[in-house]
Order: sequence, then C-alpha cells, then structure tokens
Amino acid sequence: MKNVKHLRCVKCNKTFSVEPGIYTCKECGPKGILDVVYDYEYIASRINKKILSESKVNSMWRYMDFLPVQPDGPKPPLRVGWTPLYRVDRLGQQFGLANLYLKDDGLNPTASLKDRPSAIAVAKALEEGYDTVACSSTGNAASSLAGNAAAAGLKSVIFVPGRAPQGKVAQLKIFGAIVISVQGSYQETFELSAHAIEKFGWYNRNAAINPYLVEGKKTVSLEIAEQLNWEMPDWVAVSVGDGCTVAGVWKGFKDLYEVGFISKIPKIISVQAEGCYPINRAFHLNKEFEPMEENTIADSIAVGVPRNPDKALCAIRETKGIAVNVSDEEILEAMRNIGNYAGVFGEPAGVTAFAGIKKAVAEGLVDPKETIVCCITGNGLKDVANGIRAAGEPIKISPSLEELEKVLEKI
Repeated sequence: MKNVKHLRCVKCNKTFSVEPGIYTCKECGPKGILDVVYDYEYIASRINKKILSESKVNSMWRYMDFLPVQPDGPKPPLRVGWTPLYRVDRLGQQFGLANLYLKDDGLNPTASLKDRPSAIAVAKALEEGYDTVACSSTGNAASSLAGNAAAAGLKSVIFVPGRAPQGKVAQLKIFGAIVISVQGSYQETFELSAHAIEKFGWYNRNAAINPYLVEGKKTVSLEIAEQLNWEMPDWVAVSVGDGCTVAGVWKGFKDLYEVGFISKIPKIISVQAEGCYPINRAFHLNKEFEPMEENTIADSIAVGVPRNPDKALCAIRETKGIAVNVSDEEILEAMRNIGNYAGVFGEPAGVTAFAGIKKAVAEGLVDPKETIVCCITGNGLKDVANGIRAAGEPIKISPSLEELEKVLEKI
C-alpha cells in the first residue's frame, strides 16, 4: 500500500509499520488507538476531481486511493456506499432551516453506515488469509459484518448485548452468523469478544480497536463532499456512541483538505442521548471520559464506556464543533419529523443527529441559515418497535365504509 506511510498512536505519537495483527500501541496498550497516516503527495499524484467525476464505480471503492487496502486485493461483493444525499427543503422549512441535507446511509446493503467499516474489515481479513471474522456490537456493526462476511465466504462470530433489537438479531441469523447474546452490558459484551478473538485467532472487526475501520467510515464524508460538488457545508451532525463514526467523518474531510480537494473542514455537531453521553460530557468538562449507564432507546449509540474517545474528542475540538445531548422523546420526535417531511425512515440512533440539530438551533448554537448535513446512520426497520412508539398505532376499524367515514371526519 504505497498510499499509507505508517500507523501512529493517538496517545504517544509512536509510529508502527503496517503489519497484520498490529491494532493498538505496544507502549500505551488498549487505550493507544492507532491512526492510519497517509502519503498525501502520493495520493494527489494518483487522483483528482476529474478522475473521480469520470469514475464508473458507484460504491465506496471509488475512493480506493484514500483507503488502507491492497488496490488489487479481494473485496466483498456487496455494493456499499454511494448512498443518496438529499436536499430536504420541506423538512428544513418546517424548522426554519435554510439549507438542510440528509445523508441516508440506511440504504446500505444491511441498512446502516456500519457496512462501510465492515467492508474494510472483510477486505483486510481476506488479504491476511483469515477464514473467520468477529466483533461485539449493539447491532448494526454486527449485522453489517455478518452480511459482508457471508457475501465474501467468510464465517462470522458476533457478540451482542441481550438488549439488541430483534430486527438486528434476525439479520445476523439470516446471514449465517454464530450469534452470542451476552446477558450483560455492552462493556461486558466487548470484553468477552476481545478475549475470544485473542484466544481463537479470529480477525478483529471491533472498530474501537482495529485502526482500519475508521477509514471505512470516513468514506461517508468523501461522498458528501463529492455530492456537494466540493462546496463544504458549515456543519455535519453525527450521532455518537463509541466515537468511531464521528472520528471517521472528521478523518474523511481532513484527508480531502490535505490533498487540496476542499478549502475548509465542516464543524462537527456531536449528538448523544441524555441517557448515555460520556463523550459529550468529557468534551464539555474538558477532561477524559468517565463511564456512564446505558439508558436510552437509541441502542446503537448506547455505549457507556466508549473505546474511541480520543479521536472523537479531536473531531469535535479541531473542527470547533459542539456537543449536544437529546432526550429519548426528542429522538422519537425526530423519527416522526424526518419520516413525515422527508420520507426517510431512520432508527432511533440513526436520527439522533437531527434531534441535535433542532436543539442546537433552538439554543442559538447554530445559525439556521447555515448549510447543515445530517447523517442518518441506520434504517428504521432495524427497530420497528420504537418506530411504532414514535408514530403510533394504526387506526383499527371493521370493514365498513360508514365507520371509515366517521373516523376520517375526526382526523
């Protein structure tokens, strides 16, 4: 991989060569998350906006020069990425937002943004000769890994906390994964997966450990930039759990800035649920995170002990961004808002970013005239129970036109 220089620890800045099995800093241990450092001059010599505009690859692999995989190596066959970016004027007008966009990553193969890092994980596992991939997840990372692994002919072993929604568990089973439902917290689930991966020698897809997976997540930013014709928005709002997704969003824009494709990096709006906001609390208190309970309907971002806080906090701070916490009721309202006025069905964690946008504007933190992109990270069919909770039950009547007329008169 000529485009990659080395891996660098976010704690001590020590560098490591790119070799199989190197995930975290040998000096700092598990907290020493590594960052992939690129040769931007080399990338700029190989790719430009014109080449991209002529690309026939309508997936995340159109950005191969920005990714830490062998250019001619094996890739999972599912079409991941190049999801739509909608300008949603009707939704924006409803809340006084002049320039609002939704990036709908619920339209990925397994219906979440997590397909992006999972595609990288499967590609790296194939490169390195593994036959089994594994991870812990609250749901979306699990189903994305299982789906991409199945398509590529790899086995998958998935650890989920007992609270994972049935829609996500069903996906895992359909994709043929070995599913271990851990009757405990996400933290306990993660720890068990880490011990099992080490003991049995599986490829580690845990995004908070594996430095390559953030690189998959960053492709959402590369797409946003290209789809906006390289005119950067003022803000990008992201639902935040472990910290990996927001770190990836930042990394993507940073890469584009370094090769001269864009002239500014958007500010980040980090949005967490009030029932679990360790990263946002660390940002506001300007200190390291402290563990929190996982008490929110937004299961995909209910991470009380985030594994990638350093990169997440850098993303907010270096972009001069903000951190906003929202209640479960505000999340449910965001599900209704986006569905009613934009026709997009997002799961609770998938729409949390929009709830944060509304709150940030209401509190004067964001100018409603600015351009804002909201990342919808997962499809609502992942969690139909909360979809019904947000929208309400259907009207039930007997098969009678007269009764229907009476009901319609009351609406």
